[in-house]
Amino acid sequence: MKVMARARNPRRTVRSGGRHLDAYGASFLAVTIAVLLAVLFTIAAPNAIADKHDKPAHSSPDAIAADSKFKGHLPITELTEDQAILHALNRLAYGPRPGDADRIRQMGLEKWIDQQLHPDSLDDSALDNRLEKYPTLNMPARELLDKFPPPQLAAKRAGETLEEYKQQMAEKRREAVSQTTTQTMAQSTTQTMDSGNDNSNRAQQQLAKMQGPNRIIAELSMAKIDRAVYSQRQLEAVMEDFWFNHFNVFANKGADKWMLTAYVRDTIRPHTMGKFQDLLVATAKSPAMLFFLDNWQSVDPVAFKDHQQEIAMRRARYQGMFGGEFSPSPGSFPDPNSRFPRAQGGARPQQQERGLNENYGREVMELHTVGVDTGYTQQDVIEMARCLTGWTVREPRRDPDFVFRPEFHAEGKKVVMGHTFNYGGEKDGEEALKILANDPHTAKFISTELARHFVSDVPPPVLVDRMTKEYESSGGDIRSVMKTMIYSPEFWSKQTYRAKVKTPFELVAGTARALNADVAISLPLAQWVGRMGEPLFLCQPPTGYSDKAETWVNTGALLNRLNFALAFSSGRLAGTSVDLGAMFGPEASKDPEMAL
Repeated sequence: MKVMARARNPRRTVRSGGRHLDAYGASFLAVTIAVLLAVLFTIAAPNAIADKHDKPAHSSPDAIAADSKFKGHLPITELTEDQAILHALNRLAYGPRPGDADRIRQMGLEKWIDQQLHPDSLDDSALDNRLEKYPTLNMPARELLDKFPPPQLAAKRAGETLEEYKQQMAEKRREAVSQTTTQTMAQSTTQTMDSGNDNSNRAQQQLAKMQGPNRIIAELSMAKIDRAVYSQRQLEAVMEDFWFNHFNVFANKGADKWMLTAYVRDTIRPHTMGKFQDLLVATAKSPAMLFFLDNWQSVDPVAFKDHQQEIAMRRARYQGMFGGEFSPSPGSFPDPNSRFPRAQGGARPQQQERGLNENYGREVMELHTVGVDTGYTQQDVIEMARCLTGWTVREPRRDPDFVFRPEFHAEGKKVVMGHTFNYGGEKDGEEALKILANDPHTAKFISTELARHFVSDVPPPVLVDRMTKEYESSGGDIRSVMKTMIYSPEFWSKQTYRAKVKTPFELVAGTARALNADVAISLPLAQWVGRMGEPLFLCQPPTGYSDKAETWVNTGALLNRLNFALAFSSGRLAGTSVDLGAMFGPEASKDPEMAL
């Protein structure tokens, strides 16, 4: 309070920790404290940061209730106009940017929401241009494997030992950092080295260290940050993050590092607002998911044994044909029923042992569709796994595309949760997945997850029931379910307003948006997300990251958020520059009380 009392006179100094601060220093401290409080205690950016618009005289719920042009058919009765805008931007987007509130106020909140529900109607070419600096985003998995091979394969190609290859890569990283440093020093001779340039230089050096396969996930993470901060299709970006966590894949499991880019680009993003059934089948056929939950190795034991015996018989015939005392005549081929002597000294090859893998069969029911404790049994899990036998990846480390191998599929009748499947082949799995997608338990499970993410950690049962009915009547249309949620009074209630705590990723993206940050290189931001407990694409359990407050609100997490806010507001965050003076106005730079 002493600080505030003395700060009222801008010509006076403020004593802090044995040092004297002038008015500018005190104002900067006040601005920093404002950012800290915003990051630490709120979901939304403070209105002062989010928008400089002079607030209208609306001061009661009745005022907003009368403004039908602003809200349209949205059932907003408890929030003011400013609160409704801020609420929408923090739930259906990654928070407000300067000018967003004015723009929404002019066009009407209902129109803005309709645009977000139909992302194809929005021009996102500016983001597309920004993402062009990440060449890996448009590469298929086989190209990524060729350009960024695993260390063992790269060493083999180069004719080196693994240790020699690692030393060579370390030298390349040093050279890249050295080259970046030389370039920045050359730039510094023609321009003054301010904190913004220094931040950019440090970020360039961090990025230069990303060589080899790690570059793939680095670019994918940076693109995710950029999309959240700069995309006009904000709801699509939020839904992409939601669905990725729902259908989580861990990037560091074997070959998944090379498959994940296509998984996000071709499987998750195109289906964020479509039919849940289509999204489910697309994830089930994704090489990334098949590899992560081991379904690519799942085979019917009997079918696999028969296949192995057939291979052994062929090998024996070929060995006998070329290992005996005669040569085959040109163009001839051994008769399947003929007997040839076994090749001399040829050992009988050991047959592989493979069988049914239940991992995906279990998780697709427990985590992706009907949810746990909904009546399915262990036998249902086994039968679901049998439906999906033969769904595999051609060559995970060379040509990682989905392929159905009928020779590994379990033939015959399968019964999953009372439904019988006996189509034969790939259709067994497709029909089983469609049944799960349209099960009433799935309708409630997905509706509950959406409501928990967008409304509150414990969503109102009446809202979940309303969304569940819409899911069932629309055939699992995600856009329709989202619209039902948004057009429900529970979404706009005072209890819902500011009821959610941001995850680290949401916090970083929201802070960058609120402070109108210029993010030249987003790798340091992605690293801060990881430092606060949510490393992007690196959640090991198939559950994905939690969106509940209890996960992110603890002493350690709050301390990390404070450190992030300090780094951001003080201009020490590599790759990012923030002009707080422009954000808070010239008056705030002179008056600490006004800044706060």
